[in-house]
Amino acid sequence: MKTFSQLKKNLKLDYSGLEVIKLAILGDTSTQFLNQALKGAGFDKGFNLEIWEADFNQIQRQVFDLTSELYNYKPEVVIVFQSAHKLLGKYNKLKPEEYCALALNEIDLIKAIFSFITTQLNVKVIYYNYTEIDDSIFGNYANKIEFSFLYQLRKLNYELMELASKNPTFFICDISSIQNEVGKLNFFQSSVYINTEMVLSIDVLPKIAAKTIDLISALKGKFKKCVVLDLDNVTWGGIIGDDGMENIQIGNLGIGKAFSEFQYWIKKLKNRGIIVAVCSKNSETVAREPFEKHPDMVLRIDDVSVFIANWENKVDNLRQIQATLNIGFDSMVFLDDSPFERNIVRENIPDITVPELPEDPADYLEYLYSLNLFETVTYSTEDAERAKFYQTEVLRKTALQKFATEDDFLKSLNMQSLVEPFNKFNMPRVAQLSLRSNQYNLRTIRYTEAEISELSKSQDHFTFTFTLEDKFGDNGLICVVVLTKEDTKTLFIDNWFMSCRVLKRGMENFVLSTITDCMKNKGFAFLKGEYIPTAKNALVKEHYLNLGFEKNDGYWVYSMNSGRTKECYIKFKL
Repeated sequence: MKTFSQLKKNLKLDYSGLEVIKLAILGDTSTQFLNQALKGAGFDKGFNLEIWEADFNQIQRQVFDLTSELYNYKPEVVIVFQSAHKLLGKYNKLKPEEYCALALNEIDLIKAIFSFITTQLNVKVIYYNYTEIDDSIFGNYANKIEFSFLYQLRKLNYELMELASKNPTFFICDISSIQNEVGKLNFFQSSVYINTEMVLSIDVLPKIAAKTIDLISALKGKFKKCVVLDLDNVTWGGIIGDDGMENIQIGNLGIGKAFSEFQYWIKKLKNRGIIVAVCSKNSETVAREPFEKHPDMVLRIDDVSVFIANWENKVDNLRQIQATLNIGFDSMVFLDDSPFERNIVRENIPDITVPELPEDPADYLEYLYSLNLFETVTYSTEDAERAKFYQTEVLRKTALQKFATEDDFLKSLNMQSLVEPFNKFNMPRVAQLSLRSNQYNLRTIRYTEAEISELSKSQDHFTFTFTLEDKFGDNGLICVVVLTKEDTKTLFIDNWFMSCRVLKRGMENFVLSTITDCMKNKGFAFLKGEYIPTAKNALVKEHYLNLGFEKNDGYWVYSMNSGRTKECYIKFKL
């Protein structure tokens, strides 16, 4: 990780061409250097953060005054930082009988701040949680007595998590975990605070900036989707080709415990929705054996979506994994114990993330924890099934090779799609797909659940969600379309995004048929679409052209007289 001085050097670099994000910082202490750290860290993630920073201790004035600079600036993201030190100052001034109310009074204020900002602005709010301060009035007994400051502080952090769980545009940046990682003496320096009102040390600013930018990246649809594992001395100890399955190191004894705990971590990632793949220099039958037969293996073959073990070079194998999954290399993390293999992969696939694993496997997990590789801002019940989705996709690609034509293959799939408007059951998945879809995304507009809820109630919008299942399995919700009434004759395609898992199955023709039926039933004559190019969505550059739309004044227009481009083999699921 870069130092603060190195991040400051980024401020002199060329930010043109980077994605612009308008960010506001509200703090009750000095945030000048945090501003610089965020700007520098943003550059390394491909963002040009345009930051407006309020004067310190002006949070309530900026929020509750509608004529304030905050509302004139109109940010996309607002960071609110109310420090534990200022909280302690409030506590110190209370009467003893008021101590017990501190946390609930503060959470009410935070709710008011959040509600007021989001009522006036279409923003996401990132709130820094409270770091630990033990004023040592009660010692350990502070954990048992409700009116102690430590009790109230921890209660407030819990209430913050409750608030975040119920509000899809409120996010917590967990700086308390950074204090736990680096230690209080490295996080906060009392002499600096007394003289400058800074509660964050210079040395800790890069970590806080990185954690914040990870969150902003996830909000912008940039996050990791897949972890690719080497096997020997990563997933288990030893070399299975030499040692045999019986002698590899996993289980509860010695260094084997480190590998088992590593596997538990990977299993939890898989259950959360991260795709697990294997890329190993091994004979495939030998490499698969522990997954199928070893009693101490935590990971099983059903946990792995793509399994490649051969004697080819890992760069080509990683490219095969990427092509099979149809995700970007920048969505992949590759874990390998060999410095040689890591460097070869970095040189040939620069977009893939290749952590520099420690030499001692006992240190793997603590190191990986510190990198925060798998930040997310959404979770849905479909995530637990993602491994199965990709496994069945491999079966489809294998089956395709047995057919003379693609049309014959598509007919054989017996595809069905359930089409529904936005509802309380599919909203979490719609929000998630809007963040995850980068390649098959015509306008790259991201939605929160709150925004989806508003669209579902709007009289000026028509919303559609599409599932897809076939004889191999159910892909779940894979496509979303939002139509906006532009005038009495025209519907505008405000959004059309789709999972790349279902490419080349005629889904786009089925979607067009569905929305043109809506046009006909509602009395509209024209459908207007727009393609906004990004670094990742060149895949859909010809989307509207291929569907029979005609270019008109920068937009694509489809009339009820336009012809279909291709027969569709998908049926409605009733």
